[in-house]
Amino acid sequence: MGDEARLGREVKDWVPPPRPGHDPMEGRAVRLEPLNADAHAADLHRAFAGHDSLWDYMAYGPFVSAGAYHRWAKEREAAEDPRFFVLRDRATGHCGGIASYLRIAPEAGSIEVGHICIAPEMQKGLAATEAMGLMMDWAFRAGYRRYEWKCNALNLASRRAAQRLGFSYEGVFRNHLVVKGRNRDTAWFAVTCEDWPALSEAFRAWLAPENFDSAGRQKERLSDLTRLTRYAADPAL
Repeated sequence: MGDEARLGREVKDWVPPPRPGHDPMEGRAVRLEPLNADAHAADLHRAFAGHDSLWDYMAYGPFVSAGAYHRWAKEREAAEDPRFFVLRDRATGHCGGIASYLRIAPEAGSIEVGHICIAPEMQKGLAATEAMGLMMDWAFRAGYRRYEWKCNALNLASRRAAQRLGFSYEGVFRNHLVVKGRNRDTAWFAVTCEDWPALSEAFRAWLAPENFDSAGRQKERLSDLTRLTRYAADPAL
C-alpha cells in the first residue's frame, strides 16, 4: 500500500488563503456590499417585514422594529467571523437579502456560507443565485479548498437550495445544536476545490443572458446544470 492510500494524498505547495475582506462583489444582477447598519438596515428591514417565517430556522429574529434590526446589524457590521454581506438588486437599487462567510479557517482551507436571509422580493430571482455564485467564486479564487453549507435538517427549502447550487450532501449531525430552545439536527453540504471548475461552468452557463428569454424566464434550470457536478445527492429531496 502506497503512502497516498495509507495516509491520504499530499497537498503540495499549500498556502493558507486570506480571510474575506471588505471589498464589494459585483455581478450583473446583484452587488454584494459589506454590511453597514446605517446604509443597509432600514431597507433590509423593509424587505423582511411581515415575513416572520424567514427567521424560523435562524438563531435570532424576527425583529419587532426597524430599530431592533438596526441594533442587530450595528453589532455585526465590523465582525470578522461571520463576515456579513448585503445583497443589493442592481435593477431596483434595493437591498433584498443578507449572507455571510463564517467558520472561516484559512489554516484548513475551509469556509462556510450562512446566515442567509433572502426577502420574498428577491427569492427565485437571478440576483440571489448570482450572489451565491459570487461568494463561492471568491472563496475558491482566494485558495480555499472547501466551501460549506449547513442548515437545520428540517429546513427542506435550504436543503433544496444547497442541492440546486451544486453542493454535495454529506450527512446529518444529530442533536447538533439547541436553537431557540429546540433541538437542531444539522444537514451538511459542501463544494470542494475539485468540484469548482465544473460547477463554475454550470453557473456561467445558467447566468448567461442567452439562457433567459425576453420575459426573463430561464431556458435551462441551474439544478439540471449542477446535477452532474454533485458528489452525492440529498436523499431527503
